[in-house]
This record gives sequence, C-alpha cells and structure tokens, in this order.
Amino acid sequence: MSEVVYITEAASYQVKDMMKQNEEEGAYLRVAVKGGGCSGLSYGMGFEHEVSKEDVQLEQHGIKIIVDKSSAAILNGTKIDYKQSMMGGGFTIDNPNAIASCGCGSSFKTATNAGTPEDC
Repeated sequence: MSEVVYITEAASYQVKDMMKQNEEEGAYLRVAVKGGGCSGLSYGMGFEHEVSKEDVQLEQHGIKIIVDKSSAAILNGTKIDYKQSMMGGGFTIDNPNAIASCGCGSSFKTATNAGTPEDC
C-alpha cells in the first residue's frame, strides 16, 4: 500500500523547525483538504495533539502525520516538499490526483471532487 502523503527530508526539517519555534514539539502534523479556493479545493497544514478515529496515521523523517479519511482519498500519493529561493521559502504540494489547479497553486480539483470553487 502506498503512503497517503510523502514528506521530503527538506520539508521535514522545516516542519521540525516550526514545531520548535511554536513550542509544538511532539505534535502531529495534520494535512487536510477543504473546500474553497479558485479551483474548488485547497490544502491545509497545521499542528494538532489529538488523533481522531477517522485519521490515518503515518510517520516519516521523525514527523508524525495525520490525515482524515476523506482527505486521504484526495491526497493519496501527494508529495510535500520545501523549496528555498532568493525570494524566501515555502512548502510545495505535488498531488498526482489534481487535474486542474489555480495560478497560485494553492487550489485544485480532482476528477472525482470539484470542491466548492470561490471567486478569486
């Protein structure tokens, strides 16, 4: 069985650094999909200390990751990376299930889930 999400080593270093800065060591990294954005679905990431029975649990590079089951179906095989450039850095999300995304790259839709598109 393939992983729901893959987190690269670069992204894991950034997540660990953010956990330390926000005093969230030991927290889970929640990766989720919610309705909204120009294309209908958008990504969310944040720290949580509670796991629901509806969550899929993973661990990669020392990061404990949780994804709710409805998001897991949409995210299956998604790669989360962190890129640094002269203009700063940011997380990149490469979702093989996305068939269309907006120009900013933070909103998308899949063949089976159009989400709830909003005006940009």
